[in-house]
Amino acid sequence: MFILLAILLSSCSSSSRKTSEGKDSKTKVVFLPGTYGYDLDFLKAHQIGFIELKESDSKASLILSPDLQGRVLTSSANGHEGKSFGWINYKLIESGVVSDQFNAYGGEERLWFGPEGGPFSIYFSKGKEQVFANWVVPKEIDTLPFDVVKQTPESVSFRKEFSLVNATGTIMDVAVERNIKLLNRAKTEQSLQLSLDTSLNYVAYESENILTNNGKIAWNEKTGFLSIWLLSMFNPSEEGVVFIPFRKGSETGLGKIVTDDYFGKVPADRLVVKDGVLFFKTDGKYRSKIGLSPQRSLPWCGSYDSKNQVLTLLWYSKPVQSAKYVNSRWGDQADPLSGDAVNSYNDGPVADGSVMGPFYEIESSSPAAIMASGEQISHKQRIFHISGNEAQLSKITERIFNLSVTEIKQAFK
Repeated sequence: MFILLAILLSSCSSSSRKTSEGKDSKTKVVFLPGTYGYDLDFLKAHQIGFIELKESDSKASLILSPDLQGRVLTSSANGHEGKSFGWINYKLIESGVVSDQFNAYGGEERLWFGPEGGPFSIYFSKGKEQVFANWVVPKEIDTLPFDVVKQTPESVSFRKEFSLVNATGTIMDVAVERNIKLLNRAKTEQSLQLSLDTSLNYVAYESENILTNNGKIAWNEKTGFLSIWLLSMFNPSEEGVVFIPFRKGSETGLGKIVTDDYFGKVPADRLVVKDGVLFFKTDGKYRSKIGLSPQRSLPWCGSYDSKNQVLTLLWYSKPVQSAKYVNSRWGDQADPLSGDAVNSYNDGPVADGSVMGPFYEIESSSPAAIMASGEQISHKQRIFHISGNEAQLSKITERIFNLSVTEIKQAFK
């Protein structure tokens, strides 16, 4: 009888053990694709090193990877069961293949440097024709890890020092710091300058990126220069629309409104200009890209997915004073300092029918880092994902953009 009682007690004790999710170990929760919990389990299974930040007063969560330059891989406004906002390239990670050219692992905020093309490109070697076969992403911003120098439950700081060589042949010694923090409700509302209705779910974070000329050579219009370039890859939607407000004015005074011919001119049914706002379709079905100059761009833009009732907002630290931005077009350039401050990209099939994603991007850049030895430049970006009742979401877009959710939804109708 004593033996039988011991077995029963042991069985009861075993069945009540908890996993990290707080579930019985014998009934492990399997999260559906598209959820934050699914991506968390995927990254664990494929041994991608990551750090998870959690907001203490909500279900806001964030996954960052030191292995991948401190990039934000994804986030959630509603814990493990919530929608995963960042695009992750499952096929590439599962394959285990590492390319010497570029590894599109994904992530909803990754750090790159401009310019991509032209005489000062860091993606083409000196003397090489600037075509895709010769395009190589420096490993320092593709596959090499960044060092974690400080960590709290709601923030992480990364640092890395390395050298890059541009297409002119200049060796550029670089030090970069990347500080990322999850924003609580008070900081989120302060950043938005409004109160969030308690029915809404949200996740918000800020990255501060500091680039230092760590060498003895000045960066200028003869030797070359860099810019801080943040690319945010999100999951597309049939109803996805990026909206980008712009400064209105004549083309004589401010230049053209939008660059819309990166991969051929964007069709009219995918790009609409209405009363100071660009609307760009981001359904992941047609490869296209747009850009706004620093003369036209403003510090806020966003996207809306009416299918899932998710509002994504992006703010970046655009200088008040006019500044020059790097030109990332491949090949010969009339002016290497005539680039964009804001871009958006919609993925889709290429000539052979293959698709990298699909995903869509919103991108922001710092001015060109024209600096003496030891000088530095900083670029901040904040991303907000807010989901819930459309009437409440519309109050946000109306306050920040003077634009209703209904106007965003009907932009292409």
